[in-house]
Amino acid sequence: MPLSEHEQRLLDQIERALYQEDPKFASTVRSTDLRTHMKRRMRRAAFVFGLGVVVMLGGLVSNMPAVGIGGFVVMVAALALALSSWKRLGTSPTQGLRAVGSDAPARTRRSKPSTPAGGSLMHRLEERWKRRWDERDR
Repeated sequence: MPLSEHEQRLLDQIERALYQEDPKFASTVRSTDLRTHMKRRMRRAAFVFGLGVVVMLGGLVSNMPAVGIGGFVVMVAALALALSSWKRLGTSPTQGLRAVGSDAPARTRRSKPSTPAGGSLMHRLEERWKRRWDERDR
């Protein structure tokens, strides 16, 4: 949903105040590409996944099933983190995250058609109902 003019003015005013208060932080935030963060999260998730494999195998070798199960849980959590990062990494700049002050357009929602071509659901249901009543009267 796009911002109203009033909300956009307020956001711009807050952004200018941030640049005046802390220009170093503002320039860091402006220049940061969020895809870099997602790639970093994927690398961390790969490392944690490897750590989970080591813990799981260590638990199996030392005959401690609770440690092995814990390692498996760590692996699943790391995989979930990696998949969520990969999903965000695969989105286009207009659909994914964007840095404050970036030139990318705001995210817009695409509306899916609720029904295939041929009218709305209610219209089609009414047409079927009429046809059935017409066939019944014959």
